[in-house]
Amino acid sequence: MRLATVMYDGKPRVVAVMERGTLLDLAQSATFLEQDPTAFADMLSLIHSGEQGLAQAAALLDLAPGAACLHVEEVSFLPPILPVQYRDCLAFKEHLENSFSAAERLTGRGFSIPKVWYRQPIYYKGNRMSFVGHGADVIWPNYAEHLDLELELAIVIGKQGKDITLEQAPDHIFGYTILNDISARDAQMAEMAGQLGPAKGKDFDTGNIIGPYILTADEVPHPATLEMQVRVNGEHWGGGNSRDMQHDFGAILAHISASETIYPGELIGSGAVGTGCGMETGRRLNPADQFELEIERIGVLANRIVKEH
Repeated sequence: MRLATVMYDGKPRVVAVMERGTLLDLAQSATFLEQDPTAFADMLSLIHSGEQGLAQAAALLDLAPGAACLHVEEVSFLPPILPVQYRDCLAFKEHLENSFSAAERLTGRGFSIPKVWYRQPIYYKGNRMSFVGHGADVIWPNYAEHLDLELELAIVIGKQGKDITLEQAPDHIFGYTILNDISARDAQMAEMAGQLGPAKGKDFDTGNIIGPYILTADEVPHPATLEMQVRVNGEHWGGGNSRDMQHDFGAILAHISASETIYPGELIGSGAVGTGCGMETGRRLNPADQFELEIERIGVLANRIVKEH
């Protein structure tokens, strides 16, 4: 099942994807059929409702009353969920190697993959409040000259846990979505020399994009093997497959949850897939560029970059 949060008639709605570009307003559908719509108040409510809420949504899809159907053209997409916590990893070796080569050209400093990267997942915590959805404009930060995108697969946590084992980890994944981690490369290169970050290289309004849909975990074998592609102004920039993650999401969850509780509604990104960002191939974004990030079975996440000044 593919789920989204959209704005329609001035209100956010949790919807499920039907056929031929039609969306089912789940709360409206439940109300029409005289069912309890509580699970569909927002995406986090649906996550908290667990298997019962997903089963109700699936049953509503089978019934699909016409009065609750929306067309994609009638709605605007919001982030499917505003994460309760956001972490982003660095899981693709090709991306890391390509990025280090690019950084050497930019800074004149030599870089090599540290041994710890092979031993454990590496991640940072980002700004969970800066997320926008499919179709939204991304505003160019006024302190940056070099802007880039990153094509990532991300998971949404569905169940609270601590000290999660590798075997238990898949049960804690609610679903998968597309993440575009917009990056101010000049700011990132400057601050990372200080041994902390990234900070302003990643943290600015509209700098994180997810959507358009969450594909529920029951439709994705673990570990995920999904094709990933990025296009800018219709030109293919790169991509790969999520099978190439050094540490899959099971290992990532086991590592993050060591002596730390994870909660429903958290978002964890994979980091950019190899050739999934411009820096790897010598490209950079320009004002008014339009980009499309596509991941097999999830959909296409499309946005535009806007420079206001």
